Amino acid sequence: MKVLVTGGAGFIGSNFVRWVGEHRSSWQITVLDNLSYAGNFENIASCVESDGVRFVAGDIGDREAVTALFRECSFDLVFHFAAESHVDRSILGAAPFVITNVVGTEVLLSVAKQYPSCRFIHVSTDEVYGSLGETGAFTEESPLVPSSPYSASKAGSDLLALAFAHTYGQDVIVTRCTNNYGKYQFPEKFIPLFVTNALEDRELPLYGDGMNVRSWIHVTDHCRALVMIAEGGRTGAVYNVGGGAEFEKPNREVALLILNQLGKSESLLKFVADRLGHDRRYAVDSSLLRHELGWAPLVPFEKGVKETIDWYRENRGWWERIKSGAYRDYYEQNYGSRVNAETKVCSG
Repeated sequence: MKVLVTGGAGFIGSNFVRWVGEHRSSWQITVLDNLSYAGNFENIASCVESDGVRFVAGDIGDREAVTALFRECSFDLVFHFAAESHVDRSILGAAPFVITNVVGTEVLLSVAKQYPSCRFIHVSTDEVYGSLGETGAFTEESPLVPSSPYSASKAGSDLLALAFAHTYGQDVIVTRCTNNYGKYQFPEKFIPLFVTNALEDRELPLYGDGMNVRSWIHVTDHCRALVMIAEGGRTGAVYNVGGGAEFEKPNREVALLILNQLGKSESLLKFVADRLGHDRRYAVDSSLLRHELGWAPLVPFEKGVKETIDWYRENRGWWERIKSGAYRDYYEQNYGSRVNAETKVCSG
């Protein structure tokens, strides 16, 4: 099985490459990644060196390069992770999200379409559904009502993927997963940002009242779901991937869990001005995936968070290298004014 993994040096992609190496060792993996700010070759270096993973530095929007890669390899399976994915960055500038997430996806779909035996797994997000009230959960039939430039660009790429399946009969499946966490996650995202800031005794900037709710899933549970979908899912289908109500947590609760696990003072938690257009709650119904393919999450949230904290504590060199330089410029641009305009301090 010849498999292309786009964005395989990023957080979810690199964890996927590692998971496949352990559980599908016969798969021949090629990683295509342009090593943008969130792509880190260090994440998969050991896989390239010892597991035979091939790495190709390139942009999914480069039609000529993607065409040449497919012509050389004739892939049986594509897992499309590559995306600009950070909401705050999309608010600061939407253009890179449209270019990568929409145009890049079109390039990949168009090239893959020339290979009828190639199955295309388009990895998306629950954020395309928009914000949810206090009860209920999004199903695969829920309308797409994206709230940010990031989620709008992902919704556009989802619709392109489904249109290629409908119009051309292309073997395409779309997945929409809840918030992932785990090792190798870029430290601008919620959990690694708060963990690494706490390890440095720095403030943890919490948006608004801290009661925005997210549904969490350990990245290995997501990886397992993707392989099950690739091997048994229906062409043209959409599958939600999420753990259910027990994995839904207000941001403030997660922040306090991190501080308590690290033995840090809750005074580090700082409430800052809310994000523009901040969705209040996400939750998906993954009954279709559970009933059709028998998937269920295996990693309890508290256990997974503790293991994730331990990994960041034991791998300071990895995230300290990332949190220097350009990342610091972005951090100050996005959070500096918010922290200076803090409205209150959490007292527990």
